[in-house]
Amino acid sequence: MIPQQADILRALARPGGTSSDYDLNPGASGLGSAKKEAGVLVPLIERPSGVHVVLTKRAAHLSSHPGQIAFPGGKRDVGDADISATALREAHEETGLDPSLVQILGQLPAHETVTGFNITPTIGWIRTPWVVKADPGEVAEVFEVPLSHVMMERNFQVQSRHWRGQRRSYYCVPYGPYYIWGATARILRGLADQLDPL
Repeated sequence: MIPQQADILRALARPGGTSSDYDLNPGASGLGSAKKEAGVLVPLIERPSGVHVVLTKRAAHLSSHPGQIAFPGGKRDVGDADISATALREAHEETGLDPSLVQILGQLPAHETVTGFNITPTIGWIRTPWVVKADPGEVAEVFEVPLSHVMMERNFQVQSRHWRGQRRSYYCVPYGPYYIWGATARILRGLADQLDPL
């Protein structure tokens, strides 16, 4: 069953499991113990074919994670009222999504990254399509993945690569030409796990 808005609200009301880049790498070292707060928006949009997740492909010229698949989001600013405000602000800046079009359904537990961030995913429900205006300074592409694709455990893989002298394992959930991996894939897996009992 593909969850609808009411189903997702019920699922998010339950306690969720924490996640981190260390889930598959116990004992691995990171880039220091100080954690910076970040917020990402997990936009769920209704389409005639079902519910889709909106993702971005980061611009190739960026110094951090160039060309990678990500949720719209970023570091929390001093002026942000809360971490959901961070997610909405960043989504507007990166994709042109008007915050008034987003109904906040809830949040997943923060995801700790090896690069020193605590990323809180905010789940947003969008009924009205918006005219995507990707910021070329940050985003190369905005695209959608069916929620049904990331609800299926068999679509997730565990792969590994060397990073800073260590072998690190990570989740990935490929979709068409898009290689979705790392924190983005782990957050999607967490969302799938949260929705699984429905």
